Amino acid sequence: MSQHSIYLDALRARAAALPFFQLIGLEVVDMQPGRSVLTIRHRTDLAQPIGILHGGVTATLVDTGIAYAVLARDEIRPLIEAGGSVVAVDLRIKYFRPVATGKLTCVSTVTRLGKRIIHGESIVTNDQDKEVARGDSIYGAVQRDETVRHGTPVSAMYVLPEAVTHADSEERT
Repeated sequence: MSQHSIYLDALRARAAALPFFQLIGLEVVDMQPGRSVLTIRHRTDLAQPIGILHGGVTATLVDTGIAYAVLARDEIRPLIEAGGSVVAVDLRIKYFRPVATGKLTCVSTVTRLGKRIIHGESIVTNDQDKEVARGDSIYGAVQRDETVRHGTPVSAMYVLPEAVTHADSEERT
């Protein structure tokens, strides 16, 4: 198994273990460099009083989808392994139709990868494969010393299991 496969598996495992993702039922279905597929099911506890899915849930799907598409890029891996991260600096959502039942699928891609600024976009579809929302985001690359300086605990970052970083260092020697 390649180091990149181990890295992606670690990102998937981390996503599956995040309490917030568990709370809302967000699932990372697929992740490849520069692309991710996430799903979430409509539930009454995630809906507005009239029964349609809250727009913030859809926005979370878009934001998270782009984040995982970015994190899956080979160029981002060294930043993550060094304790850095990526953070959204802008998020825009356009809603096209309400969601009252079923599952949403969000396909996200990285559209531009700079040294510090990353652009991505998402398309969210329903069970009938109709577009319900579209979004885009700009992410910034944040070095570990910047996150620590601003009070973000290192445990909050996308820290990889020791086995991944250990195996990687052995590969370099």
